[in-house]
Amino acid sequence: MRLRLVPAETNWDFFGKTPITFGFSALLMVASVVAFFVIGLNFGIDFKGGTTIRTESTQEVDVGAYRDALAPLGLGDISIVAVNDVNFREDQHVSQIRIEAQEGQEAITPETLATIEGALQTVDPAITFPSVESVGPKVSGELVLSAVYAVLAAIGAVLVYIWLRFEWQFSLGAVAALVHDVVLTIGIFSVLQIKFDLAIIAALLTIVGYSLNDTVVVFDRVRENLRRYKKMDLKEVLNLSINETLSRTVMTSVTTLIALVSLYVLGGDVIRGFVFAMIWGVIVGTYSSIFVASAILLRLGVKRDWSKPDANTGNQFANIDA
Repeated sequence: MRLRLVPAETNWDFFGKTPITFGFSALLMVASVVAFFVIGLNFGIDFKGGTTIRTESTQEVDVGAYRDALAPLGLGDISIVAVNDVNFREDQHVSQIRIEAQEGQEAITPETLATIEGALQTVDPAITFPSVESVGPKVSGELVLSAVYAVLAAIGAVLVYIWLRFEWQFSLGAVAALVHDVVLTIGIFSVLQIKFDLAIIAALLTIVGYSLNDTVVVFDRVRENLRRYKKMDLKEVLNLSINETLSRTVMTSVTTLIALVSLYVLGGDVIRGFVFAMIWGVIVGTYSSIFVASAILLRLGVKRDWSKPDANTGNQFANIDA
């Protein structure tokens, strides 16, 4: 017996409540934009600037113990990562500690650095500090701009790709869905004040790719059905296409979410923000591929150009690029 999350054949009307679903999406996007400007994002070290301390020791790095030792110092956001390299000696254990910029200071003061070193030496007396580097607000500001450009470039590339593969109406629908997903993700991070760093930018780009994959699957089936059912109303073709791909869409999303939820629960604090963004992105990406991208396509309409039957085979689809 095969597991099915949705029936093998469905005939649900996904556009019967379009004003409600579309209005709901628009309302969430407006709320996300308002939250971004009113509350703002809780930027991490990557975007706020801070200090990176490299440590070395003959003992193995205990991230939890390091974090517990630094927590009472009240230094704000702290990221601790064990660094592995095949070129390290067997007794060479390295970590990278990143501490957010302190208020009113370009770089960490010698007094604060001495306090940090003393706290870590209580955990590991053999620890040394080969390098200390500071990232100022100017560099972190450049990272913010680079992150924005990366997301915009990805969405722009999607616009061109879908335009070339389908038609401009499909392209606008796909980009509208991607913008919807990115804006809602930024909104939820603003409302919940979850740390927003470069890992979240990576998550946003991954969400763009995931949402696009879902949308292209639906659009491919729409194009096939437009060729197959020439006289069928566009709304009916869209409903038919979504119903035919619904089982695949739901199964893909659920299996992805199972892995992501496991990572969120068991993966620890280091990747929790990234995984949360991915979980949220999978949910809104699945929603937008059905209720946003397709709704935009329905509103814009599609020009139906049909190839003539092939002279040799009589196949009316022989000259159509698949």
